[in-house]
Amino acid sequence: MIKIVTDSTCDLPPEVFTQYDITVLPMRIHFGRETFLDGVTITKDEFFQRLRTAPQLPTTSQPSAGEFYEAFKPLVEAGHEIVGVFISGDLSGTCASALAACEMLPEAPITVIDSRSTSAGLGWMVWEAARMAKAGADVASIKTRLEELIAKMKIYFVVDTLEYLHKGGRIGGAKALLGTMLSIKPLLMIHEGRVEPVQQVRTRRKALKHMIDLMAQDMSGLRGVHLAILHAQVEEEAKAVAEQVQAAIPCEEFFIAEIGPTLGTHAGPGVIGLAAYGD
Repeated sequence: MIKIVTDSTCDLPPEVFTQYDITVLPMRIHFGRETFLDGVTITKDEFFQRLRTAPQLPTTSQPSAGEFYEAFKPLVEAGHEIVGVFISGDLSGTCASALAACEMLPEAPITVIDSRSTSAGLGWMVWEAARMAKAGADVASIKTRLEELIAKMKIYFVVDTLEYLHKGGRIGGAKALLGTMLSIKPLLMIHEGRVEPVQQVRTRRKALKHMIDLMAQDMSGLRGVHLAILHAQVEEEAKAVAEQVQAAIPCEEFFIAEIGPTLGTHAGPGVIGLAAYGD
């Protein structure tokens, strides 16, 4: 049997992880000398409450190679093949840790895939891999399909400020917008695994509308659109965006997810994004 492994930046409805027995390795969140495991020893609400009052921004770190080894080893010993799908290597060292663990298990049937994505973009890939594995697909077929999704996945998001991305070192090509960060609501995207700017917009309302319009253009003419809305502590606004999205884009599958502490550290509260693909 093929087992799917991912990291805690993967945003999916919680029941999906249970239904497909997906292994999720938690990222670490560091508030000064205190360390928490994303989604294990700190909840989303607890994290954002602390973030708002913290004297300095927290930092994050990926699971160690040893932690991946401890996760992989019992699955391999039980006779399973493993497909690991993780956050973009340009945003985190998670894939590198997973590959280092593979070197400790040289004969193990483990395939590590860099999603070039995160959040619900990573989530859609993990869900597709889990469905294919349950249906009896082999590792080669799953890998080929995920490579297709990497090329097709579109992720746009609007942040209230670039401060968190900048201080967390994940700002990528959006660094060019820093000079005007106080006067705009940045519309950004994940492109080839990195955060890149799309447009400078003066108001949040216009930024959200432009984000929906761009995604509608990207999904136009495609079949079987899978689309997710991701947000940080703005559930009602996300629901309002969801109504606009569903009116503009026919979706085969759809969900709303709140991002967790790791992505919240870098995007900050108030972020709203879209992650989608179609065939």
